[in-house]
Amino acid sequence: MNKKIVNHKPVKLDGYERELEKDFAASIPLTGKEASNAMEKLKTAAQSYRRKGKRITIRVYESDLEMIKQLAFTEGLPYQTFITSVLHKLSTGYLRSSTGF
Repeated sequence: MNKKIVNHKPVKLDGYERELEKDFAASIPLTGKEASNAMEKLKTAAQSYRRKGKRITIRVYESDLEMIKQLAFTEGLPYQTFITSVLHKLSTGYLRSSTGF
């Protein structure tokens, strides 16, 4: 089986891309021990971040639930995931209520 070698034209990089390339070329790889320590820190952080959700039951007006379902559909999410996302954003300050919470 013969493989053809294709010569590609050089790609023109913009200033940001050139800087990224320069930074990447100048980066120093971690030693085995450093990489191992970094991996352990990342694993610990990931494990502490995982939280099991707590199941709750709430009553909402039917008209509100229909609106929530429509909003979730437009976001491409199941409505329960959408509700969880909105509650999380509200509780972490990424979504502000009209009361200033």
